[in-house]
Amino acid sequence: MNSGTDGREAGRAELWGEFARVGKALGSGTRLQMLDLLAQGQRSVESLAQTLGLGVSTASAHLQTLKRAQLVRTHRVKNHVFYTLAGDDVAALLSLVQRVAGTHLAEVERAWHHFTGPGQGEIEEVDRAELLARLDQGSALVLDVRPEAEFAAGHLPGAVSIPVDELTRRLDEVPEDTDIVAYCRGDYCVMAVDAVRVLRSHGRRAYRLNEGLLEWRASGRPVHTGSA
Repeated sequence: MNSGTDGREAGRAELWGEFARVGKALGSGTRLQMLDLLAQGQRSVESLAQTLGLGVSTASAHLQTLKRAQLVRTHRVKNHVFYTLAGDDVAALLSLVQRVAGTHLAEVERAWHHFTGPGQGEIEEVDRAELLARLDQGSALVLDVRPEAEFAAGHLPGAVSIPVDELTRRLDEVPEDTDIVAYCRGDYCVMAVDAVRVLRSHGRRAYRLNEGLLEWRASGRPVHTGSA
C-alpha cells in the first residue's frame, strides 16, 4: 500500500472517528435529557443538576462531554455558566433520535405508557397541521403548561402560559367554550398529558399536541420569547 492510500485510509478513520464523537455524546439518557431541557432555553449547571436530581459535579461532567462534541455552547453571567444548544440542528438531531427509537424499538412505547400511567389511550391528540388549521379558524387556544421560565425563553406564537402545577387553581382562566390544545417540552413530555387529564376532568374540551417546543423548534417554525 503506497503512502497516498495510507493517507486516505487514515483520513477515513479520522473522519468517522469525529462522527463517533457526536454518537458518544448522545449515548447517555442523562445527556439526552439535558439536550431536551436546553431546547427549551438556556440553563445554568446548577439548574440542570437540580432538575435532573444530579450533583453539580456530575452534571458538569456530562455537559463537558456535550461541549466537546460541539452540541452545546456556554456563556458566563457573573459567577454562573449558562449552557445553550449549539443550534436548532441539535434540536432536530434529538427529535430524530426520539423518532427513530419510537419507530424501531417497541420498548419505547411500553416505557412511555409506564411513564404516563393508565388512561393515556383516552387522551385525544392533534398534530401540527390540525393545530394550525384551528388557529386560522380561531377555534382553539394553545396552552403552554411548562414552567414559566421555559415559556419566557421560548414558546409557540400566541400560546398562553399556565404551568401544569398551577392549572387546577387557575381553571377560571381557561375558557369553557373553546378547544384547548396543550403542549409542553416535546413528544415524550408528560406535562401536557397531565394537563389534558385535569382539563377534561373539569369539563374542558382539551387535546394534547403530539409534539412540543423541541419538535416545533427543530422544524424551523418561529418561536416567540417573553413572559406571559
